[in-house]
Amino acid sequence: MKASQDEVLVVALGGAGEIGMNFYAYGHAGAWLAVDCGMSFGDPNMPGIDVFTADPSFLEDEETDLKGLVITHAHEDHIGGVMHLWPFLRCPVYVTPFAAKLLKTKLRETDFADEVPIHILPAGSGTAEMGPFSIEVIQMSHSIPEPQAIAIKTAVGTLLHSGDWKADANPQVGDPIDEERLRALGQEGLLALVSDSTNAMEAGRAASEEAAKQGLTQVIARQAGRVAVGCFATNVARVKSIAEAAKGTGRSLVLVGRSLHRVGAAAREMGYLAGLPDPIAEEEMEDLPADKVLMICTGSQGEARAALARIAQDNHPTVFLE
Repeated sequence: MKASQDEVLVVALGGAGEIGMNFYAYGHAGAWLAVDCGMSFGDPNMPGIDVFTADPSFLEDEETDLKGLVITHAHEDHIGGVMHLWPFLRCPVYVTPFAAKLLKTKLRETDFADEVPIHILPAGSGTAEMGPFSIEVIQMSHSIPEPQAIAIKTAVGTLLHSGDWKADANPQVGDPIDEERLRALGQEGLLALVSDSTNAMEAGRAASEEAAKQGLTQVIARQAGRVAVGCFATNVARVKSIAEAAKGTGRSLVLVGRSLHRVGAAAREMGYLAGLPDPIAEEEMEDLPADKVLMICTGSQGEARAALARIAQDNHPTVFLE
């Protein structure tokens, strides 16, 4: 399937109408541009399957015309497929600095890490030319640093791919949505808005992350023993809120789960957790009173191999709950 000079094709290979596995392709003037390359996690109905991705064969067939892959943000359902699918795509990858740091860490687990051409886009202002496509990244707010909308400009007009977003005036991590630039794009005229952010079609408004931080602090302050909080490792805004709650209640923070250590290290290195004490090792909390410990654990959706499931089954090597 070839897009002509006077049209833009939008193909959802994954992510539309479902949670996870975001993978979109835009076609114009005989070329293609991919946006996001995520994965989803298996469930009890998929025995033996830990993760799965969209089928890349459409773009694999068109590989000579695939000009690039642009990542909107570093959640696994938007970036996690790269380490599995890039050998089929073999194209340049465009990411902001935080996403680049996490992606490079993940690629170290592959045998093709040195082959992937990674291009850094400044968050909120980066631009790039890819064949007949010209892209611009625009600051959004979300639960992870540097979420970006992608303005895709072609000879026949501009499309806006929103990525995930949350209208939060006080997002805790990063800046609020760049409403001024979004309004300007709308006034210039758009061919389409492509947006599949979770729950965006539900009426109402989500509370600010600031409210979540205050609520967590109040609940944790009332507890007498150890506290364990389940959280996505890549939800850096919530990790920061929990860390602030630990600081505010006089508890030491412990990260339980390999992905939390990886993402937390990247966030601290880039200044997104500035002003917060470093977490202590799992082994160190045995020497602390129970009411001085706050753990953040992976596995908030019951993933079988994550920390919370192993703790619940009493087979975690260092962590137990009374």
